[in-house]
Amino acid sequence: MPSASSSTVEIFIAMAIYLLAIIAIGLVTAKRAGESSESFFLGGRGLGPWVAAMSAEASDMSGWLLMGLPGVAFWLGAADAAWTAIGLFIGTYLNWLFVAKPLRRYSALAGNAITLPDFFSNRFKEARMKPLLIISSLFILVFFAVYAGSCFATAGKLFSQLFGAPYLPMMLLGAIIVIFYTLLGGFLAESISDLVQGFVMIAALVVVLVGGVAYAGGFGAVAENIKGIEGFTSFFGMASPVTDSETGIQLVEGGKALFGGASNYGFLTIISTMSWGLGYFGMPQVLLRFFAIRKLGELKNARRIATVWCFISMAAAVIIGLVGRAVSMTHMSDPAFIAAGGAELFTAAGAENVFVVLSRMLFHPLVAGVMMAGILAAVMSSSDSYLLIASSAISKNIYQGVFKKSASDKDVMFISRLALLLVAVFGVLVALDKDSKIFTIVSFAWAGFGATFGPLVLFSLFWKRTSHAGAVAGMVAGGAMVFLWKFLLKPLGGVWGIYELLPAFLVSCAVIVAVSLATKAPSREIQEEFELAKTYEV
Repeated sequence: MPSASSSTVEIFIAMAIYLLAIIAIGLVTAKRAGESSESFFLGGRGLGPWVAAMSAEASDMSGWLLMGLPGVAFWLGAADAAWTAIGLFIGTYLNWLFVAKPLRRYSALAGNAITLPDFFSNRFKEARMKPLLIISSLFILVFFAVYAGSCFATAGKLFSQLFGAPYLPMMLLGAIIVIFYTLLGGFLAESISDLVQGFVMIAALVVVLVGGVAYAGGFGAVAENIKGIEGFTSFFGMASPVTDSETGIQLVEGGKALFGGASNYGFLTIISTMSWGLGYFGMPQVLLRFFAIRKLGELKNARRIATVWCFISMAAAVIIGLVGRAVSMTHMSDPAFIAAGGAELFTAAGAENVFVVLSRMLFHPLVAGVMMAGILAAVMSSSDSYLLIASSAISKNIYQGVFKKSASDKDVMFISRLALLLVAVFGVLVALDKDSKIFTIVSFAWAGFGATFGPLVLFSLFWKRTSHAGAVAGMVAGGAMVFLWKFLLKPLGGVWGIYELLPAFLVSCAVIVAVSLATKAPSREIQEEFELAKTYEV
């Protein structure tokens, strides 16, 4: 067995090779990305089905897929992670089935919109103050700063775990890598590299899953090792780790991690957890791929690719968490488990390293480095998308759309790069807490986008009577309710403890309908364009 230091070097070499390959993509596409703001932000609407599908899913899942989701399964058992994955899978499929085609048509018809705020503003023919444009851009800045922070936190935890270095400098290193890469190539580089990174992510998940099951002695042995944990394998119960009240570290007795009685996972909780799927209707990083796909006829293949990728990757991520717990039950004192960082898994935040620990424990360092590149791929594919969309909200929507309509493309590109750096700084501030849970950070930003934009996207595409006032009111109500429910109502527990996306989404829908019916109907021009969008050829 190689020494710890030599293993670290080999892992670093494998990850460095991967990084250089991805940066090479940025360099190759940098020239085309800089041709115009449309090329930089939307790739010239030229994405094929594989690139559109894989980049949508890879940019959407982020490090949450390889660290957050397995971590939840390791810590609490199957229910929370599995119902979340099921909701996301259903949401993925429905989004591609019902939203992709009409949004591709309508975004091109409505002033050739290249950002989501552009689409909202053009769809409702805003002329002067443009409240939809401004408010949606501000929400994008807030929630994507949080999202970017979750990605930087993932990178920080990964590098810190691998190289034994303090979290803060490792998090900053990850942020610098992502910022440099995004500045190079823009949307096209991001989307093409996401195709590569999507394959790397799913391959890493499958390989670690197979290796973990084999190491544990097969699925039968895995089931045997975890069946004694009350609620751990149930879809209607949840395990309760017994932790130290001060440190949060799970207590161990006789070489076994301690658990209390299972907590109930009832129908309301299941509906709340599955509501993660509603978030897809409002995710700018996914919706922009619908804007950018090359031909409508290619959407069916893109939908199939996206849903198959989503199913395999999320199923593997959940099972990896369960397998990791089974391995920890029988190998807690194993030197290989300890050397791989296994002792750090026994806190809610530390559990998110289960993928890293299994990779280091099971594989040669060079192979483990490739597996770690899967996490880096997830981080880069997501954070570059978040930074790019947030910078477009400042430069394209607010700067050019409101304050300086005569701004040249060159000016917009310059402001976008400055804005990207600014958003990245806020993301770094979000990621400063090394004990923060990636899953928790992502869940808040996901709810924010899902409730703020999701209902409005659906009503904009499918209800002609939606008024401008209804659109503005619904957007604000959805975003505000996410904050209200998360920070004021959810701490009360009980029925108030449901995921904030569900009530905020429903409130936004209700407000859009109520205000639209109470205000003046859309103009004839808007209604005629709505009908034309149903058959518009692109």
